[in-house]
Amino acid sequence: MATRLFQPLILDQLELQNRIIVSPMCQYSAENGCADDWHIMHIGQFAMANPGMIMLEGTAVEANGRISEGDLCLFNDPQEAAIERLVQFVHRHSGSKLGMQLFHSGRKGSQRRPWDTDSDGNSGTTLSQEDGGWECYAPTAEQFDQGYPMPAEASKDDLNRIKAAFVNAAERAARAGIDTIELHYAHGYLLHSFLSEVSNHRTDEYGGQIENRMRFPLEVFEAVREVWPDHKPIGARVSGTDHGNAENAWTLEDALLFSRALTERGCDYIDVSSGYLSPNQDVPKDDPGFQVYLAKTIKQVVDVPVFSVGTIVSPKQAEQILDNGSADAVCLARGMLLDPRWVWRAAFELQEQPQFPPQYERAFMWGFQDTVERMRQAE
Repeated sequence: MATRLFQPLILDQLELQNRIIVSPMCQYSAENGCADDWHIMHIGQFAMANPGMIMLEGTAVEANGRISEGDLCLFNDPQEAAIERLVQFVHRHSGSKLGMQLFHSGRKGSQRRPWDTDSDGNSGTTLSQEDGGWECYAPTAEQFDQGYPMPAEASKDDLNRIKAAFVNAAERAARAGIDTIELHYAHGYLLHSFLSEVSNHRTDEYGGQIENRMRFPLEVFEAVREVWPDHKPIGARVSGTDHGNAENAWTLEDALLFSRALTERGCDYIDVSSGYLSPNQDVPKDDPGFQVYLAKTIKQVVDVPVFSVGTIVSPKQAEQILDNGSADAVCLARGMLLDPRWVWRAAFELQEQPQFPPQYERAFMWGFQDTVERMRQAE
């Protein structure tokens, strides 16, 4: 019997060949929002090892929704054409599916790329509008932290424009051949900041009680679900908790309520992360699997597959997460950066057959495990 990690996973009508997901990882390397050769290389290194799915980094739905000027975007024709090239590349050379995470940066936008410096030599700082920065939007006109831009409180017209931008991006993703999209409701970006009472102090129908704070994020989901093809899955990355010190911080109980609301509206999977809404948080030590309990709890109340993130490092750890019912798939980021062939290593350790591209099959024709053993013996 196959290990859980290498069993297929069905998301709506999409079949993943295994339950290993490459998490979205911001690269800040797009040119005018377009994926370029860096993205072909970055995504291609993972595609060669054949994980079940590779998620493209958070993709801004409008120019004002970028974190930095290097963000991947999807709101015009050149950006759509660049994504289509990337999709065709992955589908041609791999059995992996390619997903896209759609987001709006909210009050965490208008930043320099992490390695760019200002005139004083400081890296990763806010771009003023004089230096090419842009207006940021949030539920309430409150900074994320000192040094971040002061966002404008989003008006009803702003909310309608942003919702339309999500719809436009989803339509473009479908035309480009993306296999699934995931709306980003975590990490302190715009949709997450509507959900949490720490960042949402509105007094209209989009603020106050949790049902009101969920209103705009759910409106966005409903609008996107309406245009996204029925045969393709749509998911959501949710925040399991803010890890907040404030009494009104977003909690796991809130996440359960929101996850149920999403699935009632046709969400096909839930991807569970946490934190980064506010600098006033107490995130647990980044130990292997430190967020798995969040996915496990949400999995108990929804009827759709649940993904777990959070420093998932070893194949045996990943297998245990699936085997004990904590999640239906595991998402890796740093583990994949350190070892883009992590899927092959997992197959070796769990006594499964790796899936090689045909160009590499001859190199392992006497058996992958034998090859690894020979390399170990030579060390």
